[in-house]
Amino acid sequence: MITKFVNRGFELNALNEAYKKPGFHFYPFYGRRRIGKTELIKQFIKDKPHIYFLATEGTEKENIVNFKHAAKKIIDLDIVKDDFEEIFKYITQQVTKKIIIVIDEFPFLTKANKTTSSLFQYVIDEYLSETNLFLILCGSSVGMMYKEVLGYKAPLYGRRTGQIELHPFKFQDVQTLLNKHIEECIQIYGICGGVPFYLKEFTEKKEFFQLIKEKVLSREAVLNKETIFLLREELDEISRYASILAAIALGHTKLGEIMNHCGFKEKLNIAPYLHVLERLEIIEKETSILSPKTSRGVYKIKDQFFNFYFRFVRPNESMIESNMNEVITAIKTEYPKYLGKIFEQIAKELIRKKHPSTKLGSWWHNGEEIDLVALNENTKEILFFECKWKNLRYTQSLTILKELQEKAESVEWQNKKRTEHYGLIAKTIERKNDLRKQGFYIYDLEDWM
Repeated sequence: MITKFVNRGFELNALNEAYKKPGFHFYPFYGRRRIGKTELIKQFIKDKPHIYFLATEGTEKENIVNFKHAAKKIIDLDIVKDDFEEIFKYITQQVTKKIIIVIDEFPFLTKANKTTSSLFQYVIDEYLSETNLFLILCGSSVGMMYKEVLGYKAPLYGRRTGQIELHPFKFQDVQTLLNKHIEECIQIYGICGGVPFYLKEFTEKKEFFQLIKEKVLSREAVLNKETIFLLREELDEISRYASILAAIALGHTKLGEIMNHCGFKEKLNIAPYLHVLERLEIIEKETSILSPKTSRGVYKIKDQFFNFYFRFVRPNESMIESNMNEVITAIKTEYPKYLGKIFEQIAKELIRKKHPSTKLGSWWHNGEEIDLVALNENTKEILFFECKWKNLRYTQSLTILKELQEKAESVEWQNKKRTEHYGLIAKTIERKNDLRKQGFYIYDLEDWM
């Protein structure tokens, strides 16, 4: 069970520095569900005077009553009318010390009353802006937070003094959380990404594929319906979005391929769906590192849990019910190949740490591909890497590196001015010190430890 609080130092420091400064502060917190927003907030407020309130999908009246109850250790609000404007007005009149007021799952309040965001805009302008209060509005529905708080047309736009957007943990932090062998950490990362709640489910000392069965595939598993739940929370019409995600997970990554798989006739028809999935950071568009951003690229599922679900769970739902063991066997067979692309993403962290660069990404052109290319505009250095989720013999490594050098000749960047380096990243690499002596950058799993 994960009990430790890991690597939100940057966000905590920013909040604590803001807290030290006089005056009113308003910080929206947002990020996908299960990412650890509430835990971060609780770490921030634990040693400070605060009111923490978790909104629910109840009525406005019910939420106001619950807010009053949550505030009791700071202020008695029983005499105040059941109205958020009156409540905040009273707080500003009675409380002189600096306190933090947290409303978690703020979008639930806006669902109960569509004027809630406008009301909080008025409350901030009329009552809070001249106080020392620290207001935090937190939400897991990224779409609702943009609509009500963050977006240009949102009622609360322009009122925030800062903001916290939480992202998944990097792989290095996942290692710290799981405290398992690195190979198993990579396997788990291929399902959970850096989402703390999912990682917690995989901390048990059980065989990896048994955990997949118990935590994801089984009907009663806590993560079994997670992706559909998340889509329904953000979107009104999920069938089209699910179809797009299924297409990408199955390898249809070009726009035309996705359209054909999903039955879209026009680019204009699919574009809004892709835009929403990108804004929610479920998918992303990737272009070759040296191509302009406007060029045609490929789409990939950025969220690892969505990626795993639409690759292995959704296509096998009927078989999971009738023959679970056959599904597990199929996953065991296909999972190493699936992890190949995941390993490339993890390798980026290693390269950034050991080889500072101004740009890092994949390269492809006319059928040729290089897994990772790192550019340094200042030094005119270019690094070419191949990533293999395999145990490589010495002769295999030499062959891969020779082919890499040949492919690098097609890369057009600072020709005749650049300094080239070549590297290889794999599970294990035989005689890696001999390869290093030949001038290659060589890394395997030992180099993460």
